[in-house]
Amino acid sequence: MHADEAVERELLDGKVKIFTGSSHPELSALILDRLSQPVAPAKMKRFSNAETAVEIGVSVRNEDVYLIQSGSSQVNDHLMELLIMINACKIASARRITAVLPYFPYNKQSKKKKARGAITAKRMLLQLSLLYVACRAHRPFLRFKLVVANMLAVAGVDHIITMDLHSSQIQGFFKSPVDNLVAEPCIARYIQANYPNYTNGVVISKNAGGAKRVTSLADKLKMDFALIHRERYHINQPSHRKDEGAGEVETRLTLVGDVKGKECFMLDDMIDGTHSFIDASEHLKRCEASKVYIIATHGILSGNALEEIDECDAVDEIIVTNTYPIAESKRKISKKLRVIDISGVLAEAIRRTHNGESISYLFHTAI
Repeated sequence: MHADEAVERELLDGKVKIFTGSSHPELSALILDRLSQPVAPAKMKRFSNAETAVEIGVSVRNEDVYLIQSGSSQVNDHLMELLIMINACKIASARRITAVLPYFPYNKQSKKKKARGAITAKRMLLQLSLLYVACRAHRPFLRFKLVVANMLAVAGVDHIITMDLHSSQIQGFFKSPVDNLVAEPCIARYIQANYPNYTNGVVISKNAGGAKRVTSLADKLKMDFALIHRERYHINQPSHRKDEGAGEVETRLTLVGDVKGKECFMLDDMIDGTHSFIDASEHLKRCEASKVYIIATHGILSGNALEEIDECDAVDEIIVTNTYPIAESKRKISKKLRVIDISGVLAEAIRRTHNGESISYLFHTAI
């Protein structure tokens, strides 16, 4: 029997239940459609005091349960919703609980950047309720990823499926297995299908930290790569002041590589604010690049980010995947935004996880 037929039969005989949160209904529907699986019923309520309640509407005893919930602009509410769903399934005797987080919340806060900063991706929490109150109050000492990992573990998750974590060390924050999928094969396929002269182009890293990601895509597409070296200088800063942010900051960009007359594909794992992307794009155009395309897995695009990109003549297109929900109103106003569907990768990861198959195929093949 074909693998897809086998999983459909297993899903329909009641051994699997897939629940979806409210953060990204569009992506959840695409994943379920690819699996030919209806969403498992669950009621979610929001009380007048902003507390969240979840009621599982079907038996999950001894079942393989998948919960789809991505990060979003309402990150704290949707994270709490996921935690309650996980705990509800755990109490209901689910055999295994897998959280599918296309965009992992608090993805960037994986290391201590300041003396009194938190490693938000993991820090151990004593009571979920106290932590949630702190999150909603936006307390500066709990800017929270070390925290999130332990929140999921305490709630009862057995397995995590996510995509393009900002730092690979985040996987070590968990006691349970983490499958960190990559969008690279889908991005490579999109470039091949939509840019006929891509082989004469250059893959760009806007800083030294993204060099590994950029060289991987360049090797896959047999393209050249380049990076922009960014140096920051503090000017008018008194010698006795060493705090970050004291005085004015001047930034100097240096291109390492040749982009003259070439199409440039500037790659990063996420785009939230646009300042560094626009600066890099303008510098590439000054270096006589013919086109500049911004590519990112997670298109967070906070505030007026899309408007700023549309108004920037140096940026020709911005390409993101649909791991992060972008409001329809935002998509309509942007003439430069392009979205790659990665629901096939996530659906196949769920299918292979349920059947006990290897997912290594997904690291080099677009679905």
